[in-house]
Amino acid sequence: MRQPWNVFVYLYRITSDKPEYLLLKRSDDGVWQGVAGGGEEGESIEEAAKREMFEETGAITKAPLLKLDTKSYMEKYIFQDNEKWEGIYVIPMHYFYCEYKGNVQISHEHSDYGWYHFEDAMEKLYWHDNKTALWELNERLRQL
Repeated sequence: MRQPWNVFVYLYRITSDKPEYLLLKRSDDGVWQGVAGGGEEGESIEEAAKREMFEETGAITKAPLLKLDTKSYMEKYIFQDNEKWEGIYVIPMHYFYCEYKGNVQISHEHSDYGWYHFEDAMEKLYWHDNKTALWELNERLRQL
């Protein structure tokens, strides 16, 4: 059974001393975002994030999966099987980031992908919380 929480991961790479962020275009609604998905029964939040990274992009990396401070919630009706979550109204989103230097192989959930510098990525993103998480990540990387 799908768990009542969601994960979101930004993969990034550094090119010419400037970060680029991987965005995926959803097949169903055409919205651009990072890796996103729900946890499966018995899976930790971090395990779900790593599994979603692999399923949606083919990414396997030894780089650490790091947590962002950004927090947000989504209405439960957006998610499949939500009727099983009695007494729950909003689903927490857990945000992560990870450096990735490999190739990308998108899943059927997405129709396109690209690596974008911060300004271009911000223009493509639709959801405000995705933009907040990307802003936080970009600020963290600027401090390195």
